Amino acid sequence: MVFTNVSHTRKGAIMTQLSDLQGTYTLDPSHSEVGFTTRHAMVTKVRGAFSDFSGTATIDGANPADSTLEVVVQAASLDTRNADRDAHVRSEDFFDVEQYPTITFRGTDFAISGDTVEVSGDLRIKDVTKSVTIPFDFNGSATDPFGNERIGFEGKVDVSRADFGLTWNAALETGGFLVADKVTLEFEVSAIKA
Repeated sequence: MVFTNVSHTRKGAIMTQLSDLQGTYTLDPSHSEVGFTTRHAMVTKVRGAFSDFSGTATIDGANPADSTLEVVVQAASLDTRNADRDAHVRSEDFFDVEQYPTITFRGTDFAISGDTVEVSGDLRIKDVTKSVTIPFDFNGSATDPFGNERIGFEGKVDVSRADFGLTWNAALETGGFLVADKVTLEFEVSAIKA
């Protein structure tokens, strides 16, 4: 396994390798984003994000197999910048947030290579759990003005919404469907050491 330094020049930065990370970190929702993109009407992309989520990771950079991760997203906090669309996606046609209020991800396997952590785990949407692997690029660590040690990651992964029972669609007169099956989940993560 190869580890490389992530160096920073700004004030308050810490020189850190992934292998040096140790401890419990809490996701900072005000500086993080859990979002997605998918094709709409086969010609453009629709973007959305969730505003209410929490997460905790216990990181052992020297022994990644001993690491843990759990993220809980409140499905009703979905925002696609269109109230009617948001209401539809929250409905039984998609997330059915009344019956399934949360989306969860639990990391079960961690592999580090250079500045990337591949996190494999169980993604649960509605009543379906599927294994996915998300590559996260490590953006480094820094001490913020309040004395908190922060770490940053970003990652994305493509999933099939049909795999999770999200199969609603509408045929287009010109061929194809209104909503693509492929959804790209996107993560911008800032976490604070406990």
